[in-house]
Amino acid sequence: MEYREFGRTGLRLSVIGFGAATLGHVFRKIDEAEGKRAVAAAVDRGINFFDTAPFYGLTRSETVLGEALKGRRHKIILSTKLGRYDFADFDFSPARVRTSIEESLRRLQTDYVDLLIAHDVEFGDLRQVAEETIPAMQELKRQGKCRFIGFSGYPLKALTQVLEIAKSEIDFVLSYCHSCLYNTALVETFGPEARARGLGLINASPLAMGLLTQDGPPDWHPAPQELKDAARKAAELCGKRGAELSFIGLQFAMSNEMISTTLSGIGNREQLEKNLAAPAASMDEELLKQIREIFEPVRNATWPSGLPENN
Repeated sequence: MEYREFGRTGLRLSVIGFGAATLGHVFRKIDEAEGKRAVAAAVDRGINFFDTAPFYGLTRSETVLGEALKGRRHKIILSTKLGRYDFADFDFSPARVRTSIEESLRRLQTDYVDLLIAHDVEFGDLRQVAEETIPAMQELKRQGKCRFIGFSGYPLKALTQVLEIAKSEIDFVLSYCHSCLYNTALVETFGPEARARGLGLINASPLAMGLLTQDGPPDWHPAPQELKDAARKAAELCGKRGAELSFIGLQFAMSNEMISTTLSGIGNREQLEKNLAAPAASMDEELLKQIREIFEPVRNATWPSGLPENN
């Protein structure tokens, strides 16, 4: 397992992070006992970063992960979130920050988390996040309830604005679908800032919520049609070459050393093994070049998320 420095925190994160939204049945119903076995196997195989949130499965992910980590908590770096609790339930107030962490700690069966994240900030008032939420999280850090704090979201504009407004120290930024085969904007936007501030960068959804797979995205996927068409062509090319777009996508996402860790959803041991195989295998550079050429006309394509003013 490869480990990378996480900004100025002193932590070293496994290049593969265990995205535990799966444990909350977010994408499909899973066998929870098998999900817990996958957690144990991941720890044994060297994955040391596990990420969850109250939103995932409406607290089920945190509960299942907490049960799975019994006896293993000291071996891993644990992350959870606050601010988002349902599809339309957002609360970034300092009062909710304080109650949210206590609820999460109970479900996770621990007395602290390593990383605490303000979740999907583009759905809130960015000034409130910068001037109220983050200082409240800093207080939790002083109390020992968390070790490091950051925030997450999809529109990079929103993340940049929070960084510009916030007066409190921030340790890291997380975004999703912005470090993958067709989009490399996370490093391009935050790379210089990360170097200057010592920020850690976390990449999530390296397969762009199912877009970068042989089967293609789910019907609800918000990507523009041109991007979906390009992904379908890339999948067809991989099929002709006896490869899988998802495997190439994982390899590519994990190859950028500016990204400390890439979170990928893991719900069973089979998924775990596929994730572990990707960075260990040699990259088909010619196939990657052809895939990137297919995506060039839609390079860094995106879609709206959150409040209109935050896009």
